[in-house]
Amino acid sequence: MDYRLYTTNTFEQNELKAAQSLIALAIKEDLGDAGDLTSQLSISSEETARVAINARQTGVVCGLPVAVLVLQAIDLSLKIDIKIKDASKVRAGDTIAIVSGPTRQLLIAERTVLNFMTHLSGIASLTNLFVQEVVGTAAVILDTRKTHPGFRLLEKYAVRCGGGQNHRIGLFDAVLIKDNHLAARKKTHPEQSPAEFLRIARTTYPNTIIEVEVDTLKQMQEMIPGEPDIILLDNMNNDLLRQAVKIRDDLNPAILLEASGGVNLQTVKQIALTKVDRISIGSLTHSAPAFDIGFDWVE
Repeated sequence: MDYRLYTTNTFEQNELKAAQSLIALAIKEDLGDAGDLTSQLSISSEETARVAINARQTGVVCGLPVAVLVLQAIDLSLKIDIKIKDASKVRAGDTIAIVSGPTRQLLIAERTVLNFMTHLSGIASLTNLFVQEVVGTAAVILDTRKTHPGFRLLEKYAVRCGGGQNHRIGLFDAVLIKDNHLAARKKTHPEQSPAEFLRIARTTYPNTIIEVEVDTLKQMQEMIPGEPDIILLDNMNNDLLRQAVKIRDDLNPAILLEASGGVNLQTVKQIALTKVDRISIGSLTHSAPAFDIGFDWVE
């Protein structure tokens, strides 16, 4: 079974559909029923222009397929010449793309294009910083479900563009048993051990990744006989993580270990050096700063 799902930075059909829905909402909330009043007042419908989409800082570009869809949704006569592809590293001043067409439509498209691209490039850039910190170790960087409503597929695409990998997409594509699940299960099945519950999960979903969360080494040892695919080590310090790796190596080397909780750029390398396999980080999507991108008019 492949535990490292969703690892390529290809913009897939499901991401395209998610983007189209968000774009329709974004355009509707921007234009309302009256359209762009300022541009209608000040600019002739025949006027055309060219705009450079420029990076204003160093980082990783993400969101160009979405930008194309925004332009198509606003006016099919808008053309985009992409100079730098998604997942590429850029420096301040680099031109990402050139957009040309009716000036009014360019102005309508500007904010929506930038809203998507600055957000997604911010996620890709932050992810890449974490990925660079763990180079030379075996650990992979993963996101979580801590995404903005409606944006999950695009935000997880941005993580992949930054060199990270995706954790489960939703509640539907993997089993992740947390403490609340175990507590609720114990009320109705007090005689059942956690390992027995894991074996039931495996029987019920034989082709699905089974992961369980623990916050003590004792809990971890109780779970190993149930043979989960992944054990999530929640908020453990580095000494405990190293002990967890040794226990896993002694008892069942096939189980992957995932560290999570409070990971930041200052701590991630030392976590990776404990030899855990995976490090999941919620801040990749819920706290990534916007990446500075400009819509600069070309003479």
